[in-house]
Amino acid sequence: MDTLFIEGLRIPALIGVHARERLAPQTLVLDVRIRFETRVAALSDSLIDALDYEAVAQRLADFVTQTEYVLVETLAEACAELILNEFGAHGVHLKVSKPEALPNATAVGVEIERGSFGE
Repeated sequence: MDTLFIEGLRIPALIGVHARERLAPQTLVLDVRIRFETRVAALSDSLIDALDYEAVAQRLADFVTQTEYVLVETLAEACAELILNEFGAHGVHLKVSKPEALPNATAVGVEIERGSFGE
């Protein structure tokens, strides 16, 4: 099984448990690794047979900007399910970072794996 990746996808989101986090969107950074069979696309050289990473990125951006989850864990779970259900992925490894969450840290966040990822 192959892996398609998107690194550093920056998306504004209204997320957080603190009142200050609910006032305006903050930037989230998503790193996504998607398990997907690429052999057919490689042979055909056609986007129809591939997992369109631009479509994945746009769908995630549309989804994330419309949500108002409190926990980054909830958002990560919803994004992973979206990728699995809408794009036919076999598995997904997703890292969601909040770079502005703590003043003395580069970022905080969560990493999850769903579906068949370790093969």
